[in-house]
Amino acid sequence: MDLQELQQIARRERERSRRIRIHCCTSSGCQASDALEIKRRLDEAVSEAGLDSEVEVVGVGCLGFCGQGPMVTVEPGDVLYEHVRPDHAAGIVAAINGGTCEAERGDLHHPFFARQYPIVRKNGGKIDPERIEEYIAAGGYRSLYRAINELTPAEVIDEITRSGLRGRGGAGYPTGLKWSTVAKSRGDRKYIVCNGDEGDPGAFMDRSVLESDPHLVLEGMSIAAYAVGADQGYIYVRGEYPLAIQRLQKAINQAKKLGLLGSQIFDSAFDFRVDIRVGAGAFVCGEETALIASIEGRRGQPRPRPPYPAESGLWGKPTLINNVETFANISSIVERGSAWYANIGTETSKGTKVFALTGKIRNTGLIEVPMGMTLREIVEELGGGAADGGEVKAVQTGGPSGGCIPASLFDTPVDYESLAKVGSIMGSGGMVVMDESTNMVELAKFYMEFCMDESCGKCIPCRVGTVQIHRLLGKITAGQATPADIEQLRELCQLVRDTSLCGLGQSAPNPVISTLRYFPEEYAALVPNE
Repeated sequence: MDLQELQQIARRERERSRRIRIHCCTSSGCQASDALEIKRRLDEAVSEAGLDSEVEVVGVGCLGFCGQGPMVTVEPGDVLYEHVRPDHAAGIVAAINGGTCEAERGDLHHPFFARQYPIVRKNGGKIDPERIEEYIAAGGYRSLYRAINELTPAEVIDEITRSGLRGRGGAGYPTGLKWSTVAKSRGDRKYIVCNGDEGDPGAFMDRSVLESDPHLVLEGMSIAAYAVGADQGYIYVRGEYPLAIQRLQKAINQAKKLGLLGSQIFDSAFDFRVDIRVGAGAFVCGEETALIASIEGRRGQPRPRPPYPAESGLWGKPTLINNVETFANISSIVERGSAWYANIGTETSKGTKVFALTGKIRNTGLIEVPMGMTLREIVEELGGGAADGGEVKAVQTGGPSGGCIPASLFDTPVDYESLAKVGSIMGSGGMVVMDESTNMVELAKFYMEFCMDESCGKCIPCRVGTVQIHRLLGKITAGQATPADIEQLRELCQLVRDTSLCGLGQSAPNPVISTLRYFPEEYAALVPNE
């Protein structure tokens, strides 16, 4: 495989493509609402109308506006249909030639889409994730070619460093710094690990990327492997994501067949192989050392650091671990340059971030926006405000480890430092909206129950502390607490945060701490007067 062959594949795919494309979302969410039957009916309708030579029906990945699914688009023309049913298929095809259609028309210029900046999701809803040829026709694998043939490993790392990209798994560690550490670490073998163990309630960003554009992640991993000197990669995916696993495996097989994975990639000395490892659903395996233990076949429990995985990771070898979204940014940075990427976002938080916007909000789904957009802009403009005409009360960012931010602070920019100042975190990208009907103490109890159940039990502060925090919250919601219990709750949260071994325990008290800080009246209302 060389650049000329890559270009030939892209040209043949463009020649094969029909003049009109009907894109039918076949992501997990839409499949749960009969999307595969909708696609089958669309195929039938095209054939019955005698339009096979000029219209093709393409199963694509997530279009983002998940609350309006199943969704179908028709190009050219930017036509969008929402809440599509199988019986709408014939009308959608008939409408191409001016016929009538009962399907609900949407608007691709809706505020939900208008302010988005797709980088990670640039191919979402546009290409068939099960055809490598469509990814190549969209420019895929050219960044890998450029990295191998035009840049040294050090130059690739320098591009990523100057881009300002930070880890999208939650901690926000500078990606270039992590890559350079692995590159400098000594070892007879190095590994790349993609963390796809997305476990936050309400979050589905990584699942969507893996289902919609698996080659984008594989290309990012390959570029990283070239940069740090690795020859083996693993993608760790939750077992609850069967479609993502299926499409990833198909993508790996396709890339191998074309010589884009395996030995002597692009006729160079660079070798890189990727295998999938399926997780069993333990939330703690999102922590990198627990994930490593799981890949090695051991119980998924974290270990003290240092040594860090960059120096001693998988089987004691230097290991680079980034999450799905981080790797999905890499090819665009190599293609368009670090200066382009660094010009997006804020001074310290560059680029875009994908969020799963869920909860008591009118517009739910996936959004990708520049870092620095305020919570108010996200919730009110893209999200459309509270559902059912209510008032938004708070938003929680960062999943069960994040804080609850009140509406009075919605002018806070969404970046790593600003969210930390108000007691929350970016996390992997969950964003849950609450309205006035939400009891914040009950909410804190819910998240604490989740963390309590998911604690691996290795360290006492997390194993015992989460149980005791949950017990106190239960006592409060039952109206049996005293002011002394509230004080004990504060002290216990601080203890668990300061003394737990890994990020799960250290961040587990965040929903409690933030609700105590911003909604003290709701706690006070549940404590009987002495």
